[in-house]
Amino acid sequence: MKGVPEMFGLVLGVLGALLLAVSVLGAVFVIGMRRKSGLVQAPVIWLGKHGFNKVGLKTAGRPGSATAIIRHRGRVSGSTFETPIGAVATKDGFLISLPYGLRSNWLRNVLANGAAELVHEGETWVVDRPEIIALGPVEKLFSATDQWMHRIFDVTEVLRLRRSATAWLAETPGPDAAIASPAA
Repeated sequence: MKGVPEMFGLVLGVLGALLLAVSVLGAVFVIGMRRKSGLVQAPVIWLGKHGFNKVGLKTAGRPGSATAIIRHRGRVSGSTFETPIGAVATKDGFLISLPYGLRSNWLRNVLANGAAELVHEGETWVVDRPEIIALGPVEKLFSATDQWMHRIFDVTEVLRLRRSATAWLAETPGPDAAIASPAA
C-alpha cells in the first residue's frame, strides 16, 4: 500500500507548485500594474484589444451595463474605433479611470483629437475638452468596487470628458468612415 501515500504526496506537490506559480504570476501582475510597467501592461493591453474588447463591446453602452463605449478617431489612420471602458457620469460629462496611465491607444487618440463619442446607458454623447486630472478629488464618484481596484492597481489619474453640442463624427469625417473595432 505504499503506492497510495506516494501518489497522494505527488498530487499535493503538483497542486502546491501550481498554487505557488499562480500566486507568483498574480503578484507580478499587480506589482507590474501598480508600477505601470510596460512588460506587464503591453500584453494586457494587447489581450484587451484582440480578445476581451470584442466580448465587452457586445453589451457595452447598453442600459444597465457596467461598461460604456468610447468611439474615437485614430491619430494616424483617421479610422474610427470603438473601445469598451468604464465611465462614471457627472453633471457636465464623464470620468474614466486610467489603470494603464497614458499607454492606451484610445486615450492617446482622444487627447490628440480633443473629442470623441461616448455611449453610456443607451445614450450617445459627443464629448470634448479631454483633461487628465488627479483621481483624489473625484474618487468618491466611483463605485466602492472601482475605488478598491484603484487602490490595488495604484490608479492616480482620471480622464475627464465634458458633454458637447458638437456633432463630432458628422463634422469631421476621416479617410475611413467605417467603424473598426475594437481598439485599446
